Amino acid sequence: MRPRKQAAPFERRNMTLKLIVWRQKNPDEKGQFETYTARNITPDHSFLEMLDVVNEELIREGKNPIAFDHDCREGICGMCSMVVNGIAHGGHERTTVCQLHMRKFKNGDTIYIEPWRARAFPILFDLVTDRSALDKIIEAGGYISCHTGGVPDGNDILISKTAGDYAMDAAQCIGCGACVAACPNGAAMLFTGAKVSHFAALPQGQVEAPERVAAMVKAMQECGFGNCSNHYECEAVCPKGIHTKFISRMNREFLKALFKENTGTFTPSEK
Repeated sequence: MRPRKQAAPFERRNMTLKLIVWRQKNPDEKGQFETYTARNITPDHSFLEMLDVVNEELIREGKNPIAFDHDCREGICGMCSMVVNGIAHGGHERTTVCQLHMRKFKNGDTIYIEPWRARAFPILFDLVTDRSALDKIIEAGGYISCHTGGVPDGNDILISKTAGDYAMDAAQCIGCGACVAACPNGAAMLFTGAKVSHFAALPQGQVEAPERVAAMVKAMQECGFGNCSNHYECEAVCPKGIHTKFISRMNREFLKALFKENTGTFTPSEK
């Protein structure tokens, strides 16, 4: 028998990339783009690992590394907030920056990296922004305030599969803020809509529904977020695929709250 011809070994070529990165020392100083070279980057590197490689080289040269937010690096926490080539999270469907891999790029590519750009998200340092405005919206009403004591049995309150699936779709929001960064108006309507709709779909959340939506919309306005004008950029960049139907649900809940306020059913200031 003829000896079987062995396949040629797979050749993995490392990439060299040109990075144009936003650098800013603090919120008060003017920032600027600076150019770096990322060397020996493999297709299996994640985008954040690529930045780690660049930062290690900068540290060896005695220079300040590029500051960026990260935590789980598993697409769960939403901390990896940056704009890649003009699109929040890099523009790949349902992908956070930490799950964006360098196989999506080619050797010699130029990559622009910026922080979130929104009035409500001031830049703190390089690619790090202050997204605590989203926390203020949650603090205003993104919870159920009743005291339940011990953990109730899962079947104590029956919930239809339709309502459960709807609420779960809304609850997938990880609060990364990509919707705000992508919106031309810097609106947080998709984020707030998801949080309002999550509770509005469940019986446990319907008791405080009018107070909740009124308080969260008020907090959204006070934090400096803009209004929705139906560009749908928020849905396009959301790494969890949150649908704009939740904005419509929030608007309906808000109109119902206004009706109850006008009829004296509840007073928002009492919350």
